[in-house]
Amino acid sequence: MEIAIIAHDGKKADMVQFINKNKHLLHKENIKLIATGTTGSKVEAVGIKVKKYLSGPQGGDAQIAARVAEGKCKMVLFFKDPNSSHPHEPDISMLIRICDVHNVPLATNEATAQLLLLGLDDLK
Repeated sequence: MEIAIIAHDGKKADMVQFINKNKHLLHKENIKLIATGTTGSKVEAVGIKVKKYLSGPQGGDAQIAARVAEGKCKMVLFFKDPNSSHPHEPDISMLIRICDVHNVPLATNEATAQLLLLGLDDLK
C-alpha cells in the first residue's frame, strides 16, 4: 500500500515525530511511503525510507494527486497548518478534491492520521 505524507512548514517537525512514533506500523512490507520533497527529506533524516517528489509549491501536491487519481496512492496524511496562508492553495484544494473523488482516506491532522494508521493495523 502506498501512503503519501505531506506537511506544511509549520507542521514538518510534527510529521517527522508522528512518522517516527508509528514506524512499527509503517515498516510492514506492504507499506511504501511517498512524500513531497521537503517533507520527505526531513523524514529520511531520521532513517525512514520514502520516495520523494517535488516540494509542494513546485508541484509535489499535484504529483501526489496524480498518483491518487491513477489508483496508486491509497492514503494521504497531510498535516496542514491552518494558521498560515499558502501560495499554492489551489494545488492543496485539488489534492483534497481528488482524494474525495477517488474515495481515498485523507487525514489533515495528527489525530485523524493516527486513527487511519491504527485502522491499517487492525486489518492484518
